[in-house]
Amino acid sequence: MPLLKTLCFKKAYILLGFFIFCYNGIYCQNQKLADSIEIIYLKESYNQKDKLKILKQLSVNETDTDKKLTYSLELIQTAKTLDSVDYLFSGYLEKGNALRLKSDLNQALESYFQGARIAVKKKQKRDLGLIYISIATVYSIIGNHKNSVQYFKGATKILRQEKDSINIASALLNAGDECINMDDLKSALEFTKESEAIFNAIKYPLGQAYSLGNLGMIYAKMGIDSQAEKNINKAILLLQKLGEFYPICVYLTYMSDIYLNKNDKIEALNYASRSLVLAKKYKLKKEVCDANLKISELYEALGNPSKSLSYFKEHITYRDSVSNIDYVQKMADLRTDFEVSQKQVEVDLLNQTKKTQRIISIASIMALFLVFLLALGLYRRYKFIKKTNIIIEEEKNKSNNLLLNILPEETALELKQSGKVQAKKFESVTVLFTDFVGFTHYAENLSPEKLVESVDYYFSKFDEIIENHELEKIKTVGDAYMCAGGLPFPTKDHAYKMILAAIDIAEFVKDSKKNNPENQIRFDIRIGINTGPVVAGVVGIKKFSYDIWGDTVNIASRMETNSDSGKINISENTYQLIKDLFNCDYRGEIDAKNKGRMKMYFVNGFKIKSI
Repeated sequence: MPLLKTLCFKKAYILLGFFIFCYNGIYCQNQKLADSIEIIYLKESYNQKDKLKILKQLSVNETDTDKKLTYSLELIQTAKTLDSVDYLFSGYLEKGNALRLKSDLNQALESYFQGARIAVKKKQKRDLGLIYISIATVYSIIGNHKNSVQYFKGATKILRQEKDSINIASALLNAGDECINMDDLKSALEFTKESEAIFNAIKYPLGQAYSLGNLGMIYAKMGIDSQAEKNINKAILLLQKLGEFYPICVYLTYMSDIYLNKNDKIEALNYASRSLVLAKKYKLKKEVCDANLKISELYEALGNPSKSLSYFKEHITYRDSVSNIDYVQKMADLRTDFEVSQKQVEVDLLNQTKKTQRIISIASIMALFLVFLLALGLYRRYKFIKKTNIIIEEEKNKSNNLLLNILPEETALELKQSGKVQAKKFESVTVLFTDFVGFTHYAENLSPEKLVESVDYYFSKFDEIIENHELEKIKTVGDAYMCAGGLPFPTKDHAYKMILAAIDIAEFVKDSKKNNPENQIRFDIRIGINTGPVVAGVVGIKKFSYDIWGDTVNIASRMETNSDSGKINISENTYQLIKDLFNCDYRGEIDAKNKGRMKMYFVNGFKIKSI
C-alpha cells in the first residue's frame, strides 16, 4: 500500500465525532430547523419555560459551531436560573459537542464531565451512557484509544439496558472506528455491520450514512477499493441530503486516497479540493488542516512544488490552531522567509558580477545550514515533548486504572471530578461475609508468606466469581471477605445473584480441598448473607476505600458467625426474596451476638433447574 494512503488511514479517529446523537434520541443537526427556531427566538415572544425548549433545539440543531456554542452557553445559564437539571445536562452536552467541533478538546472534556456528574447524581443511566460516548470520542481524538474503548464499552452496556437503539448503534459504530485506528479490521467490521443492521432496522438515515462511510473506510484499508468507493459515495450522497458536511470532508479525503491508489492524481486532487472547500465553509479546523496536507502531497506528486508548499503552509497554520504547538509555526515562518530571500537572490544575480554571485552562493549555503540546524533543534524538541506527553498519559492511565480497581466506576468518576464522594443510602442491598474455619490455628503454625499465599489463592477466585455475577467487592479483613449486590446501581435481583455467587464460592472451596495433589494448605469456609438498607460511601482522604455501613452489614456478619462449615446461612430478609427459587432448611431462631434470637436458614440449592 502506498505511503500516502497509509498516512491517511491514521486520521480515522476524527470520524468518531460524527456519531454523537443528542440526548433525547430523536434529534440530529438540522440547519433549516435551526434557522426557523432562531426566528422565533429573536422575536422573544415566549415565556421562560419555552425559552429552555427553544435554546435546547437551537444548540442541538445548529451546524455553525460558533452559534452552537453561544446557544449552549445560554441554555446552561437559563437552566441554572430556572433550576432545571434536565436542561442543564443538555446544555453541558451540547457545549461539549460545540467545543469538540472547534477542536477545543480540553474544554470539551471538562463540559462532558460536568454533564456526567449531573447524570450520576440524578441516577439518569441513559444520560450517563450518552456522556460516556462523548468522553470516549474526545479520548479517541487525542489518541488515547485505551480510554476511548473503555468508555465506549461502558456506554454500550448502559444503553443496552435502556434499549436505546439509536445510541447503542452509535456506540457500536464508534467502537468499530476505534478498531480501525488499532488495525483490528475484523472487530471493526463486526461492530460496524451490527451498527448498520440496527440503523437499517429503525430506518435512521443519518446512522445509515455513517455506517456506509465507515464500512467504506474499512474496505479501503483492507485494499478492497471498489467496495470502498461504492460505500463512501453512497454515504456522501446521503449526508449531502441531510446537510451533514463534517463527515463528508473526511469521506472526500478517503476518496482522494482511493483514486491516488489508482494513480489518478487529478481525480484525487478534485476530491481533496472539495473537502477543503466544505471544511472552510463550515469552519472545521481539523478538516481544513487535513485537506491542505492532502492537497500539498498531491501537488508534490504532480510536480508542482510551489503550490505544494503553499498548501503545506496552510496546513501548518491550521494545525497550530488545533494543537497549539508554537515551535511548528516558527518553523513555517522560517521556511517562508527563506523562500522570499531566495527569490531576492535570483533577482540580484542578474545584475551582479561573478564575485558577488559567489558571495551570495556562500551566504545561501550558510543560511541553508543554519535553517537546517534550527529545524533539527525544533524537531528534537518536538520529539522530546511528544515522548514526555506519552509518559504523562501512561501514568495518568495507570492512575485511572488503579482508581477503578479500588472504587466502582461511577464513584471513581465522582471522586475525580469533585474531590469527594457523597454518601448514598440504598434501600435494598444484599451483603455476604465469609471466613475460614480454624484460621487462627493455621495462622499460629504457618509462616506469614505461606499464609498470605494460601489466602490469596482463595480471594483471587472469589474476586472472579463476584465479578462474573455483577456484584461489588467491598473489602477483606484478615481471612474475612465481604461483598454486596444492588449497588452502586440499584437492581431487583441482587439477592438471587448473591446466592448464586455463594454457591460458586462454596463449591470452589470444596473442590480445592478435594483436588489438592500437592497437599497445599486448604481451608473450610463459613458463609453468611443478609439483605436490607445500607449507606455507602468513601472513607478517608488518603488510602481511601469504598465501604458500606448499617445494621444490615452487622446482621450479615452474624449470619456468617452462626453458619456451619461449608454452609450458606441466610437471614429471614434474604430468605423471603429467594425462597421460591432455592431449597432452604429452616434452622429455627438462633441467638445472635448483640442481636437476640433471629430466624436462620441453610441454602441447599435450586428448586428448579432453570429460571
